[in-house]
Amino acid sequence: MTDQTILFILLFFVFALLIWGRWRYDLVAFSALLIAAFTGVVPTDEVFSGFGHPAVVVIALVLIVSRGLSNSGVIELLSRHLLDASRKLGAHIGIMAGFAAVLSAIMNNVAALALLMPLDMQAASKAKRSPALSLMPLSFASILGGMITLIGTPPNIVIAEYRGSVMGEPYRMFDFAPVGLAVAIVGVAYVALIGWRLIPVERGKHNSAEELSHLGDYLAEVTVTEASPAIGQKVRDMDEIALENDVEIVGLVRRGERQPGMARRVEIRKNDVLVLKSKPEGIESIVGALKLKYAGKNNKDDGVFAAADSSLLEIVVPQGARIEGRSAQSLRLMYRHGVTLLGVSRQGKRFTKRVQELEIQAGDILLLMGNNEKLDDIAGWLGCLPLKERGLELKQRRKAGLAVLFFGGAVMLASTGVVYLPVALGLSVVLMVLTGIIPVRQLYESVEWSVIVLLGSMIPIGVALETSGGTGLIASGIVNAASDLSPAAVLVILMIVTMTLSDVMNNVATAVIAAPVAVNIANTLGVNPDPFLMSVAVAASCAFLTPIGHKNNTLIMGPGGYRFGDYWRMGLPLEILVIAIGVPMILWVWPL
Repeated sequence: MTDQTILFILLFFVFALLIWGRWRYDLVAFSALLIAAFTGVVPTDEVFSGFGHPAVVVIALVLIVSRGLSNSGVIELLSRHLLDASRKLGAHIGIMAGFAAVLSAIMNNVAALALLMPLDMQAASKAKRSPALSLMPLSFASILGGMITLIGTPPNIVIAEYRGSVMGEPYRMFDFAPVGLAVAIVGVAYVALIGWRLIPVERGKHNSAEELSHLGDYLAEVTVTEASPAIGQKVRDMDEIALENDVEIVGLVRRGERQPGMARRVEIRKNDVLVLKSKPEGIESIVGALKLKYAGKNNKDDGVFAAADSSLLEIVVPQGARIEGRSAQSLRLMYRHGVTLLGVSRQGKRFTKRVQELEIQAGDILLLMGNNEKLDDIAGWLGCLPLKERGLELKQRRKAGLAVLFFGGAVMLASTGVVYLPVALGLSVVLMVLTGIIPVRQLYESVEWSVIVLLGSMIPIGVALETSGGTGLIASGIVNAASDLSPAAVLVILMIVTMTLSDVMNNVATAVIAAPVAVNIANTLGVNPDPFLMSVAVAASCAFLTPIGHKNNTLIMGPGGYRFGDYWRMGLPLEILVIAIGVPMILWVWPL
């Protein structure tokens, strides 16, 4: 079996597993790299070369710098001047989407959304409307803005460095700007004027912001104390008092085992655990009425919310989070960190497992209870993002000017060619650490290691595919299939194929595989490779049809109450618009 055949089979399974989504993409990519090394299609001395690739270093440094800009409070300070709950929805979306696009151009677009999402939800709450009407436009705008600069989105970094390896010079910081800016402007106008109107009407009927602000629809576990009047009664006998407190009893756990069904006919005993579904205020009310206590809580306070040093934090789980695919019990949150997972919200689904044993998925909203000083650190350790402002970054605002200076200086030095981009960003990171803008403990937490492993694993495989002639074979197939079409039409086809891949699998992996194909197509046609590379950069970032194509789309799924099929309604016209605007701009700025 030839190396080319082995690589095609390997990539087929990689794509299939990435699209399936059952296993983490970094694990899939790293396993593929080890198989490639074992079969000899990737030389031994090149197996881990991807982890030292400039694209990997730049992505890691951009993530750290993004944390510095966030810590300084400069983004939040600017955002507050833009928020006005009295504005009409279209105007609000236009302003927030425009700001998200600008912000995503200068920092990682996932970090930009993480900063703006709580503010957008706060505005929705004040305006008494559903955040579903504005969160999807905000997510799409942050993705569009990432196309404007080299550091806005990982695919641009991958494409830039690949150009450097094959053409001798990588793309510079603002080489993406002419095309990216045109696409972003038209795209933001679309989401503000038309796009939000295509969101299913039923999503806007539910005031998700109000529900989330009251932390509703959670499962919680409470223990029956020896003084509880519930002892000796059956679960079904509790219906009246449960109704009075707006609580639903959905199960009972005895000696660590959940009773069958909803345990309606089971007699309640001391130390039984009742599984309740309600808003926290309802849970707190019935805890007091029935003299219960929160599971895992050893003190004798009447309720968890009465503790002066305890509070609640609501967080959303992104792809690649530490807790994704694991349970609170397996992470031993209570025993190691003193933080309890009080509830989980997942699109209104009823769970059959105990909350502590529930396997957490990307897009879930978690309700944590614990010490005020620990909650934010634990949220960061879990790799999750808070849905409400915590007001803990005020102390850093005096350093906002320094953060902007360090980052702006790095961009200027890199843009003018004075300093190599990774070095400039590295200097910026060092200065932010030395001045305390980024605490040392946050330095490595800021890096999204799953993306680093994915990219470091895929680069050697991509190089091997190119060396074996595999990318040339794919390119020839595309060119032969479109033999009667012009190079511009072939470019459109390449864009559509890349967009389709990006909608169902990670955009970094898409860029790594599509970039060599783009150059081979250009060489086969005898034209300039730049327009084909630019088309891949734009298309790889355009993941608007599904919640799995881009992390930003996954982040908004829970808070917005979206379903899988909601995205294409607004996303399909946007992708068509991107092609209609992007292709003419690419051909104008980068002629064939």
